[in-house]
Amino acid sequence: MPTTLKDEAAIVGIGQTKFTKNSGVSELALACEAVSNAIDDAGLDPSEVDGLTTFTLDTNDEIDVARAVGIGEIRHFGRTPYGGGAATAIVHQAVMAVATGTCKAVVAYRALNGRSGQRYGAGVSGNIITSDLIHWSWYMPWGLLTPASWVAMFAQRYMHEYGAKPEDLAEVAIATRSHAVNNPDAFFHGRPLTLDEYMDARFIAEPLRLYDCCQETDGGCAVVITSPERARDLKHPGVMIRAAASAAGADQEQMTSFYRPAISGLPEMDSVASQLWETSGLGPDDIDSAILYDAFTPNVLFQIESFGFCGRGEAKDFVKDGALAVGGRLPTNTHGGQLSEAYIHGVNGIAEGVRVVRGTSTNQPQKNDHVLVTSGIGVPTSAMVLGKMD
Repeated sequence: MPTTLKDEAAIVGIGQTKFTKNSGVSELALACEAVSNAIDDAGLDPSEVDGLTTFTLDTNDEIDVARAVGIGEIRHFGRTPYGGGAATAIVHQAVMAVATGTCKAVVAYRALNGRSGQRYGAGVSGNIITSDLIHWSWYMPWGLLTPASWVAMFAQRYMHEYGAKPEDLAEVAIATRSHAVNNPDAFFHGRPLTLDEYMDARFIAEPLRLYDCCQETDGGCAVVITSPERARDLKHPGVMIRAAASAAGADQEQMTSFYRPAISGLPEMDSVASQLWETSGLGPDDIDSAILYDAFTPNVLFQIESFGFCGRGEAKDFVKDGALAVGGRLPTNTHGGQLSEAYIHGVNGIAEGVRVVRGTSTNQPQKNDHVLVTSGIGVPTSAMVLGKMD
């Protein structure tokens, strides 16, 4: 039995649907298409898959997906809560199932009609049935109704403490869009963003403008995880999972941890970073590219600091001069991210991390030995480091 999860599993298949604003099909159809495509990409038969992991927010029962795509007996199923914080956590669960011998191959998936169906950007209302309703009830009457308004609170404080400006957020939005321009699967394919366009866009929740906020998307993504030994015999070179980690910080809330002593950092992401570096034996200088969860542009700045690419309050300077571009010091969100490719709750970012290590990204960095992939922020969260198979 392994004592850590370092190099105990590999991603061998990735699959997705088209990314649209109105899929015209059920979320189950999206999930099955993504899962089937991932299994086919791995060169496996569906009957060889014996595990499924997804989000608690996913509406698709594992048994329905399994039946529809031809998966037989399921030896492990698991769901992770906290919205986008689950993105790499569903892979973390799959790694544990493979590493312990519980499963031979696990598919981690997410599918949603995030534009034509339930729109997360619409915020919250009286139909919430979780314990969050209790604490949200204390401040929702004062207008904090949407994810954008919650992140705006943190961003305002961060900008006040460290002197970050709107132009620094624009660096993130414009760099991400420049990658989407070259990605045929991205919503903003062929549509660059200028600084003037960014600054002229309306405020959603100050300081967040329109292009600081991710999209709402219909679509699905899935990845297949198996053992390194099995991976060596499959269609594509396996992408090793050097480390995976999850964490919740002290006094954690869901995107609304306003009562902590400070709100200009991410204790939960700091913990994840510490775990990743300890397990993998790597550090920030070893990372060649990053897929950072970008529901909002300030999130990218926060994470650059949490993972030690620069000091606290220095991300505004780090991102200047093309640092996030393919030829920059940290090529970031080479698919266009959730800002400019699609919002599949971060799982499309996992697929891009795999493509970067494989060398098949539409914006391929020259060096691709190790890629950092992260999950949602402001919530209990997760991340992983991907690398080449020896």
